[in-house]
Amino acid sequence: MKYTDLLFLGAPLPEDVEKLKWHGDLAHAARRIDKYLEGDLPQAQCSRLEAEKEVLRRLPEAYTLTWEEAVRRFDEVFEDASAGELEELVENGAVDWIWCEGERRIIYNFAENLLKTRPAYSARAKGEYQDQVRDNQANAERLDQVIHTMQEKGSSRWRFTLRESFTLKKDREDGPGIVRVHLPLPVEYAQVESFTLLRTSEEPAFIAPAAQPHRTIFFERPMKAGETIEVEFSYTIRADYVRPDPSKVLNEQPTFYTEEQLPHIALTPYIRAVAAEITGGDKNPLIRARRIYDYITSHLMYSFVRPYMAITDIPGYAASGWKGDCGIQALLFVTLCRAADIPARWQSGLYTTPVNVGCHDWAQFYVEPYGWLFADCSFGGSAWRAGSTLRHDFYFGNLEPFRMPAASDFQQEFSPARKFPRNDPYDNQVGEAEYADRPMEAGEFELKTELLKAEEL
Repeated sequence: MKYTDLLFLGAPLPEDVEKLKWHGDLAHAARRIDKYLEGDLPQAQCSRLEAEKEVLRRLPEAYTLTWEEAVRRFDEVFEDASAGELEELVENGAVDWIWCEGERRIIYNFAENLLKTRPAYSARAKGEYQDQVRDNQANAERLDQVIHTMQEKGSSRWRFTLRESFTLKKDREDGPGIVRVHLPLPVEYAQVESFTLLRTSEEPAFIAPAAQPHRTIFFERPMKAGETIEVEFSYTIRADYVRPDPSKVLNEQPTFYTEEQLPHIALTPYIRAVAAEITGGDKNPLIRARRIYDYITSHLMYSFVRPYMAITDIPGYAASGWKGDCGIQALLFVTLCRAADIPARWQSGLYTTPVNVGCHDWAQFYVEPYGWLFADCSFGGSAWRAGSTLRHDFYFGNLEPFRMPAASDFQQEFSPARKFPRNDPYDNQVGEAEYADRPMEAGEFELKTELLKAEEL
């Protein structure tokens, strides 16, 4: 599959392939695609079918639990759990599943998702799983504190130092090969005030420019099992507090970042109708954006999902099932804003607090005279479910300083470009790796990001 094949994900599949796919006959569906590709087809259809082969390969990756394994996992994490209760959660859409080669398979992290999003289940967590609940509570308290600081002082500045590493875990059967590794770096724009590359374990082959939309540092050399490539860097984030006021919005507004960006940011009649209904025809773009934010945060349930590559229409997925993780919520916000003629774009990378680091996605929207503002629908939705007006209001227009943007746009190429399909062709968070002559499987390598230092300035 080529990167440009992704543009055709929105095109329909042959009906027999679609039937086989959702019946779980994935191998049969792949064979039918190969048979179609033997024919004399338009190139656009060939691109769609090639992309679907990658979708079929990725689709089962997250659904690793059999029903019996899922029931055992449910009982392991929660008090008074039963198979009947898990079945009810599946029936109500709270636990994701697919049919795969003749059996129902459950998404691997369904229990963690229940712990994160549903207080009734976090209250029933067993033993060590109570730590995750306490971590979530501590994170909420940390956010409240930094929000109060920003409101009082007008801004907050933090400097973070991270170490990223790639380790080759196993040798190739045919001998050492040339490994190509991309590790994410901060895009030097927006809230990033400064960036310093402190150390690399070896000379990089290339460092992407400061404004590269998906910025990485690139290494290319032969490697053996057990060898590691490391990068250490620091950056400063300045988070300014704004309280956007609809009465101060200007009549003249820009039109950039309001176009389609296929395959996912597609301004379909359905998306336009949903956006029009949510915004209610209000003429003020700040009010329209707030209504979109409020609707997503109050109607869409946070949910871990399968790999994005296995979802052919991310905003459509969100705006039909009304569930999704941070990236799905961010992209739905961007798409609905563009459908409502509000400039909006993607921003993503890492959520880096003084105690840990993890992947996260969020959005930006543009309103004069304020310029680019932030919207974090997943944090806003969490605040709404917890009854925190402070945090819910804050994440419309603002972000705390615990962000490292490594992607300033959705679905952008690395520099230099990958030779084979990326694990995540839409985002830039943990890094990517491949051999010069073939893709690299997940079990062949390990990517790690470590927080070395966090300092409030």
